[in-house]
Amino acid sequence: MGKILYGAVVVKAGMAAVTALNKFKNFSEWFDKLLLDARIVDDRFPVKGFSVYLENGAFILKRLRNLLESELDATGHVEMLFPLVTTEELFGKEAQHIKGFSGEVYVIESAGGSPLERKLIIRPTSETIIYPMFKIWIRSHADLPLLVYQSNNVYRYETKATRPLLRVREIPWNEAHTAHASAADAEEQVRKAVEIYRKVLDRVCLGYMIFRRPDFDKFAGAKYSIAFDAWTPDGRVNQVGTVHNLGKNFSKVFEIEFETRDGKRDNPHQLCYGFGYSRVMAAIIAQHGDDRGCIFPSEVAPKQVVVVPIYFKGQEEVITAYARRVGESLNGLRVLVDDRPDTTPGEKFYYWEMIGVPVRVEVGPREVSENKATVFRRDTLEKELIDFEALNEHVHGLLKKIDAGLAAKSKRMMEQMVTDITDLDEGRNAIAARRILRVEWCGRTECAEKLKESVGGEVRGTRYDMTEIPRNGCIVCQQQAREVVYVARAY
Repeated sequence: MGKILYGAVVVKAGMAAVTALNKFKNFSEWFDKLLLDARIVDDRFPVKGFSVYLENGAFILKRLRNLLESELDATGHVEMLFPLVTTEELFGKEAQHIKGFSGEVYVIESAGGSPLERKLIIRPTSETIIYPMFKIWIRSHADLPLLVYQSNNVYRYETKATRPLLRVREIPWNEAHTAHASAADAEEQVRKAVEIYRKVLDRVCLGYMIFRRPDFDKFAGAKYSIAFDAWTPDGRVNQVGTVHNLGKNFSKVFEIEFETRDGKRDNPHQLCYGFGYSRVMAAIIAQHGDDRGCIFPSEVAPKQVVVVPIYFKGQEEVITAYARRVGESLNGLRVLVDDRPDTTPGEKFYYWEMIGVPVRVEVGPREVSENKATVFRRDTLEKELIDFEALNEHVHGLLKKIDAGLAAKSKRMMEQMVTDITDLDEGRNAIAARRILRVEWCGRTECAEKLKESVGGEVRGTRYDMTEIPRNGCIVCQQQAREVVYVARAY
């Protein structure tokens, strides 16, 4: 059951109205301001690229972690915790891998006031930390498949300008690493990993597309990469999750071998996949919020319901008692009764709308006398008067309706952003108008580079979850197109 809180809220003085900014016209300013006002993230920490997750942000991170780890646990993954550091020697074993991350790594060169004999690499991701252990653990086909995960922070020195949640140097995420006896088993695990991520993203009502990345943009050392791109109001896409089929590339380098059923020696096929908690949180805020502030799906809302008593002189005690009774009747929900006597109902309404609480319940003299409650839904701003006896069932049902509405709206917005383009000038104008392009492409890297240079967006890949057949020529060279790809600016 959710915990009922009474008046447990701190409202910061001097909070400027979020409604002064339009989400679609001023997304960056809207987003950055809302993160602080809604107690998500404070980006004023004195080390660039590192943020403080405030109470609501920390809660959402925990909820996302619980949602994902429940799915991983249910599908045979086991949780482990691996070290933060590796050696330069291990990090450099996979040449493509180190090439992909060498410009982003943090290096520890001294400890206790003395230089280290061997420099240590702080993980930008954990392949070179985990796979030496896979070499020890995997001996036989009976040890496969091996599926492990950990939720941790990884560290990358981003050379681009940092942005809270979206482009940071300390990244809260989950990474899974698996090993399989055959290529077919690995391919099946790709499908399962995609489905796990899809389930979690659907539960937080996001609009996203799943792409198979072009070879020139795949994960360093991977056979191929699949990525989940969520839309943002400024027309960019936000990569929230990735699944990489590594083939035998890493198992050969790290000398991971197993005895097959027929007594031979072989290298296992491997996968790694990562889910960015902070980027998923950014997508939730960006897609669902409006000019009043956040709108949170019920799965991650720090408070699912706030009960606001509307006082009338001489009836304060009766109304407070009724408000608490209402709060206690809402079983299994995260409920707060905001009975602060020194704050007006209007101030409370404004605050909780900005915080993104999905449902607000108002009780005043009328509601007390009629044994009812006024129920306000944050997504549509509609109100209903509900009998007390029906309130618990109504609110539970309303949360499901809100979630369904948020999911449908996000998917609809994403579909409206996609524009079919056959001309580079047209594409440049569409990118400037905050659109995602769908174009036909010959598959050559030089055409992808020319496309990016011409329109200002990069090739994100082909749809993983559907087949789209090219009908015409490449948008750049006009030769026969091989793929239908999506082009967008990205965080």
